[in-house]
Amino acid sequence: MSKMPLILSLCLAVVLSYGAAVVADDGFPSLQQPASSRTISFGYQEPAANAPAAAAPAADAPAAKSPSDVAPPVAKPATEPGCATCAEPVCPSCGCGKDAAGLGCRCGAGAAPWTIPQPCVLQNMGIKAGGWLQQGVTANNQYPLSHFNGPVALNDRDEYEMNQAWFFLDRPTNTRGYGWDIGGHLDVVYGTDWRFGQGWGLENHINSEDQLYGWVLPQMYGEVAVNNLTVRGGRMAGLLCYEQVPAVANFFYSHSYTMTYTEPQLITGVVGDYKLSDELSVQAGIHQGWYMWEDVNDHKDFIGGVNWASSDKKTQIGYHLDNGWQNNLAQMAQMKNWFAHSFVFQQQLSGDLKYVFQHNLGAAQDMAPGDEPGTFKDARWYTINQYLFYTINPRWSAGARIEWMRDRDGVKVSGLAANPDFAGVRAWDGFGYAGDFYEFTMGLNYRPSPNWVIRPECRWDWYNGARSWALDNLPFGDGTSDNQFTFAVDAIVTF
Repeated sequence: MSKMPLILSLCLAVVLSYGAAVVADDGFPSLQQPASSRTISFGYQEPAANAPAAAAPAADAPAAKSPSDVAPPVAKPATEPGCATCAEPVCPSCGCGKDAAGLGCRCGAGAAPWTIPQPCVLQNMGIKAGGWLQQGVTANNQYPLSHFNGPVALNDRDEYEMNQAWFFLDRPTNTRGYGWDIGGHLDVVYGTDWRFGQGWGLENHINSEDQLYGWVLPQMYGEVAVNNLTVRGGRMAGLLCYEQVPAVANFFYSHSYTMTYTEPQLITGVVGDYKLSDELSVQAGIHQGWYMWEDVNDHKDFIGGVNWASSDKKTQIGYHLDNGWQNNLAQMAQMKNWFAHSFVFQQQLSGDLKYVFQHNLGAAQDMAPGDEPGTFKDARWYTINQYLFYTINPRWSAGARIEWMRDRDGVKVSGLAANPDFAGVRAWDGFGYAGDFYEFTMGLNYRPSPNWVIRPECRWDWYNGARSWALDNLPFGDGTSDNQFTFAVDAIVTF
């Protein structure tokens, strides 16, 4: 039985919610995303819809239509010095304290997001502890018996998923351009997203490949800063990205093909960032390879690029590339050189409207199936990805994403595994589809309180190309369809 009527009804509800958002009146402040999670690349800027709300209007401005149109005052986080309005100090070094319920500092009349209590030993070392819980559900008009949404990620299952139970420890560096400082970062995550972020030689030893839920350690690095130079060593986020691994850094629940299949999201190595000016910075480093904890071929990848932002930060440009030898573990073949680059352009069109353009391109030697059995040939792929974000008021924002991915050699986008019940599908294993993928997504972000965000979305995927050369199927509907329509919603609570 098709789920199309149900999904269309849910999408209609999203559209109606968009209209209701303009006049909604509960007065809650916007969600302040935990910037100290720092599971992001050097120079990354959050999408406009996730940024802190703008300042309140001037005294002589026209009256707001509802309290939701007025941004709340920005309160100091509970771990900052100067939070002296609470009783019962927890840590003398910062002067913060507990409220009457003992839940932590509530300075600013509750305007700041709640955070877990910060032990004195961590505060004295400048370490922040926190995290979030992300969970959601996806409905698919194809109603696949396998509950598999094809190449859509990271909500790849037509059912409930707890994607990320994320905990972090973070000690950022800050020299203000002079002197030196040391820091570091650690992430520990449990959920279904482990299958898309596992590093060879690490998580595949922690988890078994057929489990749906598992553990992943997205980042474990130390950081040293000297004047305007910052160097990270360990496991960290890559540079070729707009969408990010942590759920709090993205507008949509689902992810683009661009992020899922064409970027080394997590790397292990050493990467430096040098700030040439307030507008320009450069990055360079070496790493083990795409999603590699252990180097399986003894060849290092180079990664590097440049970030530029206008003085008013309304225009941002990033260009980054990665080059090196990779091993395709699924094909059990020794790959030669892989090259990938990413260009990201961001423009704040107005105070409420933001546009983002991303183009990725990749090429690999001897990766695609050759004309003769047992032979391989060079492969190429590229994507064009565009976003539009609109901030309705401090609690509601709307977004749209349209994408085209061309994978005419069928080496990047993978679909249903040979075993439909195989839970641990690894999205980058190849054995894919020689053709063009398209997707259009629209959705809302609703922030009922400082610690919560709810993200409903509707997404249409379609494919134009040949059947899979490995499994002789199509990408969607358990291998029977070239398109699908999904409705998904997730909720994130930060702490």
